[in-house]
Amino acid sequence: MTSFLTPLRTWHRPLVVCATLMLGLVPAAGVGLVVDGRTLLDESVWVKPLKFGFAFALYAGTLAWLLTKLSKGKRLGWWVGTVFALTAIIEVGAITIQAARGTISHFNASQSDPVTLALVPVLTYGVMIILITQLVLAIVVLIQRTGGAALNRAIRAGLALAVYGMLVPVYWMVTEIHPRTVTDANGAQVPMYQGHGVGDPDGHGMPLTGWSVTGGDFRVPHFFALHGIQALLLLAAVLTALAAKRAWLRDEKVRARLVGVAAFGYAGLVAVVTWQVGRGQSLIHPDAPTLAAFAALALITALAAAGVIAAAKRVSATTAEPVRHRQMAR
Repeated sequence: MTSFLTPLRTWHRPLVVCATLMLGLVPAAGVGLVVDGRTLLDESVWVKPLKFGFAFALYAGTLAWLLTKLSKGKRLGWWVGTVFALTAIIEVGAITIQAARGTISHFNASQSDPVTLALVPVLTYGVMIILITQLVLAIVVLIQRTGGAALNRAIRAGLALAVYGMLVPVYWMVTEIHPRTVTDANGAQVPMYQGHGVGDPDGHGMPLTGWSVTGGDFRVPHFFALHGIQALLLLAAVLTALAAKRAWLRDEKVRARLVGVAAFGYAGLVAVVTWQVGRGQSLIHPDAPTLAAFAALALITALAAAGVIAAAKRVSATTAEPVRHRQMAR
């Protein structure tokens, strides 16, 4: 577990500050949900700041820890992490300002609101800067070994998923063009050039997530891909902890294979939900082909994991047998 436990004082300071600010936004936006009855596109104006605060707190914290693992390109990693942190703070700050004003943040095409005119370029270019910094950090991590095989695999697969998750918003920004006019929380008419939905541009969202229940929604694969790294790192940490009690898990290669199987299954999940969304289908209303794809993915992943576990247990039992014989001979 020592490869996971790094003193907080060594973490990337700007990213820690970013994560702390984002974490503070979550309860503040939660209060807004309770006391402010204004809505945007059928959800509270404070839902978006809450979601972005939570997501960036989790991701910035992960990057702050990850940058302690660099043995090469430390200076480059520090500067890129700092740019990521500053951009994320500005991006989420702009989202929060627009929420407090009761109007749309992303995709707002209003030419009459001076605040919106100032913030929309910030929101648009912020996405691109975050994507570029993510790509650079992924490359820096790929050129070095950051720990054991299981941890390396979790980090690399997780970063690959995160890069894909960052690319999804860029894809929908340039392909799903749906000009229309909506009403904001102040009753003003706001022109929009884009939407999250496929089939239904704005959708009618689930509670809290806001993901469309009336069509596809590209925020679904964006979310799952972006947070794959946390899921894989958690798995690697759990396997390492269990190795103290499970002899067959003590081989680093076995843990790495299990992380690899999990990464395959998680990437398959992201691929299936992306395919589902692209066909204009809500996550909670899958059709027969989507259900079949989920079932096939679950079966293949489960069989692969079972194969790795069975092989590891056989090797462990074979290794333990001579030890028992020697102990009995004594």
